[in-house]
Amino acid sequence: MSGPGIDYQAIFHALPGAAALLTPDLVYADANEAFLSMAGRTRDQVIGRYLFDVFPDNPHDPDATGMRNLHASLLRVVATGERDTMALQRYDVEDPDRPGVWQERYWSPVNVPILAPDGTVALLLHRVEEVTRLMTAGGGRPDGGRSQLLQAELYTRARELQEVNERLRKAHAREREVALHLQQAMLPLPHSLHHHHAAVRYRPAVGALNVCGDWYDLVDMPETGRTAVAVGDVVGHGLRAAGVMGQLRSALSAASLVANGPAQALEVLGLYARTVEGAESTTAVSVYIDWNNHTLTYSSAGHPPPALCHPDGTVTFLDQATDPPLDARPEHTPRPQADTPFTPGSVLVLYTDGLIERRNEDIDTGLTRLAHSLTRHHTTHPDALANALLTDLIPPTGLTDDTALIAIQL
Repeated sequence: MSGPGIDYQAIFHALPGAAALLTPDLVYADANEAFLSMAGRTRDQVIGRYLFDVFPDNPHDPDATGMRNLHASLLRVVATGERDTMALQRYDVEDPDRPGVWQERYWSPVNVPILAPDGTVALLLHRVEEVTRLMTAGGGRPDGGRSQLLQAELYTRARELQEVNERLRKAHAREREVALHLQQAMLPLPHSLHHHHAAVRYRPAVGALNVCGDWYDLVDMPETGRTAVAVGDVVGHGLRAAGVMGQLRSALSAASLVANGPAQALEVLGLYARTVEGAESTTAVSVYIDWNNHTLTYSSAGHPPPALCHPDGTVTFLDQATDPPLDARPEHTPRPQADTPFTPGSVLVLYTDGLIERRNEDIDTGLTRLAHSLTRHHTTHPDALANALLTDLIPPTGLTDDTALIAIQL
């Protein structure tokens, strides 16, 4: 039960468990009384100060890893927006009354993101339980030796778990790097289209394996006076998604050369996707630009709508021909397509959902943010426009999903 009369600040300070609030830059924004009491610090010694200026590693312990491990955990929370439960940590604390004297301390920390309305990480809740007594208990009692052995075993297992997790993270990082190289090798370079400029961008997600499912493509057909442009998004991530992406991009590129329009090209791609493991639920959108008749013909397979920014700065979303994602229907049915005229000097932007979607936010909010950015920058060269869109729309903490983007001057 909640209501406007509840004083959540008072509740935070009254919590029996130790908790502190940190900014994404790891500066203390607040700390409850239990935290200050446990840490042996006053509010003035903590609030507004950088975490590791208040609690550095023990300089007399060359094997100290508490600060490094906590720093890595907090950065993961900022990058992913997901909570991180740490293994048991030894993190010694300097005695505030005796400078240079360090107290052996053991902790069980949990770091939790607090999200802003736009889905970015606004604050970090650092909740910590001290387990020093558990780790050092048993001295002087008849079963003290056994107790200390059990505690040492617990600590050893916790360190082993942490080392295993670290090896897994490094393995994931290596797979991410290989997948990104494969992704970049399979995506085409930008080029001029009928003397019209185009810019393409690919940005991977930050600090996660949620990369390498997005693609873009440009197919020039000078004999018909048309150009087919497309973007798509494979469900999944890593090397597997990069492989599926490469197959689907190539298939759509080939289909675009012989299809009579984007709907037929996506129909062919949908049939092909049924033979590719991991291609189910892929989204894609294709737009055929007719340079002679100044017409856009488009079709979407469950993908966010392309944006058409007119010379006066108004924005229209191409959302009149949307169908389910690839391989979403048990039987093949024709896909819809629609036409819309464009005025020379307009800008067409295709993108994947990583550019506009945020946690706990309606997609219309992201589309509105994109439209406002386009209106502000539509008169710039496509390269500058693409950079401006990324600057305006990527959260300060980075993308949580990879993003592909095409900007074309019509």
